[in-house]
Amino acid sequence: MTQAKPGDTLHLHYKGSLDDGTVFDSSEGRDPLTFELGSGQIIPGLEAGLAGMEVGEKRTVRVEPADGYGEHDPSRVQAVDRAGVPDHIPTEPGTQLQVQMQDGQAVNVVVAEVTEEELILDANHPLAGKALTFDVELVEIA
Repeated sequence: MTQAKPGDTLHLHYKGSLDDGTVFDSSEGRDPLTFELGSGQIIPGLEAGLAGMEVGEKRTVRVEPADGYGEHDPSRVQAVDRAGVPDHIPTEPGTQLQVQMQDGQAVNVVVAEVTEEELILDANHPLAGKALTFDVELVEIA
């Protein structure tokens, strides 16, 4: 059978979970994920774990933070003065926001913590610092 190699377009069903069993993403009920192997369209650790798979094969791939979304970077966590946040902006912990930096670049953040005086905003990817486990099934190689 044909094995997946860089340059192939793969069609993949997957379930991604954390060490505590929490499922953070899945293709269940959707079309398979389609991407070109070796193109950098998915995280490096998962991409490396798919090489050599055959159509119909199922595999579990564990991805450490360095090969996923990176380690959690404390420098990407910032406190902002709560008085400077307009009233119509939601500020509950866990709320995802987009903020504009001084250079005009838009950055996605999550409200990590709220105090009387400030909001703690985290610009790390929500899966940064976490080991990820993917249960995958290769459906098609095109």
